[in-house]
Amino acid sequence: MESQIQPNAHEPSRVTEKAEKAKKVKKDRFTWWQSLIILVATLAICFTAGYYVSEKYLWNSNSDQIARQLKYYKDQVDIKPNDPKLRVQLGYTYFLKGDSTEAIKQYQIAKSLDKNYFDVYLNLSIAYDKEKRTDDALQMAVKAVKISPLDYKGHLLEGRSYRKLKMYDKASKELEEAIRLKPGNTDIIYEVGLVAEAQGKMEEAEKIYKETLSYDPTFKPAITALERITSKSNDK
Repeated sequence: MESQIQPNAHEPSRVTEKAEKAKKVKKDRFTWWQSLIILVATLAICFTAGYYVSEKYLWNSNSDQIARQLKYYKDQVDIKPNDPKLRVQLGYTYFLKGDSTEAIKQYQIAKSLDKNYFDVYLNLSIAYDKEKRTDDALQMAVKAVKISPLDYKGHLLEGRSYRKLKMYDKASKELEEAIRLKPGNTDIIYEVGLVAEAQGKMEEAEKIYKETLSYDPTFKPAITALERITSKSNDK
C-alpha cells in the first residue's frame, strides 16, 4: 500500500520555526543596539583621569551621544543606587555635558559609598580643578596617591595642582614620579612644560612641548602652548 503524502503535516512546526527566527532577529537587533550604547559609554569612561586632563579626547564631543549616555547611566543608577562605580560613571557623563556641579554631587555620593575608591578621588580632583577649587583638587589628588601610589594619574593631578598653587618644586617632584611610572605619556610631559613655562623658562618649555608632539603630533594643548610661546617671543 502506497504511503499517502500529507502536505500540511509539518506546517505547524514551520510556523513555529519562522516565529522563533523572527524572535531571534528581534532579540539580536535589541542586543546589538544595547551593546552599542554600552560600548560607546564604556569607551567614554575609559578616557578618564590622565586622559581627560588635556581634554584631547573632547574636541569632537557629540551632544547626542552624551545625552544617550546620560540617560543610560541615570537608568542604571535608578536600578542600583548604591553602586559607586555607576555613580562615578554618571558623574563623569555630567562632566562631559559641562555640568561640574552635578558631577561633583555624584562623585560625593560615590565617595560616601566607598571611601577607598580610587576613581572617585581622581574624578573629584578633575572636577574641582575645573571649578578653580585648586586646594580641593589637590586634597583629592593626594588621597588618590595614598590609595594607589603606583598609578601615575594621581601623581599627575597632584603635580598639576601644585603648579597652579605655584609650588613648583613639589609639582616637579610629583611629575617626575608620574613619568617614572608612565614614561612617554603626553599628558605628563605637557604638564612638565607648563611648570617650566610658569617659571619663565621659555626655551626649556618650548623644548618640552616639542617633545610632547614627538609622541603625539596631534596633541592640541602642546600645539597651542608652542603658539603661545612664539607669540610672546614676537612681542618682545
